[in-house]
Amino acid sequence: MSDIPRSALPHGVLSMHVLPADHHDRDWDAIIVPREVKERLLAQALLVLEHGRKLSMLSGLPHGLIVLAGPPGTGKTTMARGLAQVAALALARKGATVLLEINPHAFPSDMLGESQRNVTRLLTETVPEIAARRPFTVVLIDDVESFAVRRSTASFEANPVDVHRATDAVLLGIDEIAKNLPSVLFVTTTNFIEAVDEAFLSRADLVMRFSLPDRETIERILASAIGELAVQWPALLPLAQDTARLAALASLCEGWDGRRIRKLILAALAQRLEVARDPATLSWDDLFDAARKQGGVEWAGGQAPTSREMFPDVPRELMHDHDHGHALHDHAHPHPPTHTHQHDDGKKPLR
Repeated sequence: MSDIPRSALPHGVLSMHVLPADHHDRDWDAIIVPREVKERLLAQALLVLEHGRKLSMLSGLPHGLIVLAGPPGTGKTTMARGLAQVAALALARKGATVLLEINPHAFPSDMLGESQRNVTRLLTETVPEIAARRPFTVVLIDDVESFAVRRSTASFEANPVDVHRATDAVLLGIDEIAKNLPSVLFVTTTNFIEAVDEAFLSRADLVMRFSLPDRETIERILASAIGELAVQWPALLPLAQDTARLAALASLCEGWDGRRIRKLILAALAQRLEVARDPATLSWDDLFDAARKQGGVEWAGGQAPTSREMFPDVPRELMHDHDHGHALHDHAHPHPPTHTHQHDDGKKPLR
């Protein structure tokens, strides 16, 4: 959630946060990848944020651009947000860091030239103005393939000239910020790196490709997700520590992305009403059932009981009047509301 009301944010800006902040700690920790991967990513970010001004004097200056590419659900956006927080922690004694999240889908327009003007305004006015307020700035752009369209394969019939000009504006803006605002870091994500413009990718200081987790990583994700649940329901802690069953469960989740693996825990909690009412009763059977059903539902079993059969002990005083969601009685309009019911037989509603 933005630290600034969304209505006050410039066009195309989804949110703006001042970091480091306590509530941003979880993102970095939530993504389970080898230590070397996170260190490489953080080192690249700090190199630009902390030494970008000196490095900008080099002929092969850094563009302050990181591209995170890979299938949906592999943690790219979460990693990007976590990177901003961890970099801000590292730089905290030198000043605050602003995390600016951009909505790339806010810029395409049917009006000729409008996309280009919007992108130019973002990169030559909005980002520089915000970057001037704090020592360090991280700009996060999700789905960057819609922001920097690959011009070599884009048809001018399917993609108006305006889209091509907008990509030109992106490249020019990135170049100008690299020269004039070297303490600004762009972290972008894409599910379709083949759709990102080649010239944009060539400017990247680091292209990091995310892949689906292997079985060992799946085990760690499952243990982490159940462990988080155990913070709220301590009785579940033994599940997070049962390595043999975690390994067996992980074998059923091969080929899944990280987001889907974590949602498996929610699906397991919803396998039975008893568990949904009391998550502390979650069992391995629930987890394995959810994995076997791939988080979905099996259309099998007997007829469901009626609502009153399911919950027969609700006291009469807790039942509400038949009000259909109408507002409470208004003294200015003393007549009760008229209820309208549409019948399946096509007859006029009764009043």
